[in-house]
Amino acid sequence: MKNIQPLGARVLVKRAEAEEVSAGGIILTDSAKEKPQDAEVIALGTGGKDENGNDIVFNVAVGDTVLISKYGGTDIKIEGEDYLILNQSDILGVYQG
Repeated sequence: MKNIQPLGARVLVKRAEAEEVSAGGIILTDSAKEKPQDAEVIALGTGGKDENGNDIVFNVAVGDTVLISKYGGTDIKIEGEDYLILNQSDILGVYQG
């Protein structure tokens, strides 16, 4: 995979796969599938300073499984794989355990 380095407080994530079948057993088309909110952290940004001059601290690490906002970030494709670059503030939580 090509290396991509997010800048600032951005994070590169890979969404979990969308469900193929609904809870009732109906096979879902691509247009009916909801975007998963679970994602794996692939890379962290370069950091830097926030608007108050404080160092940007990342609250996630590469390999963490996170809960992301449904419509945040920018979708990108790297070597045929779908990824998302989003601001750390678009990460709603980190799964524990």
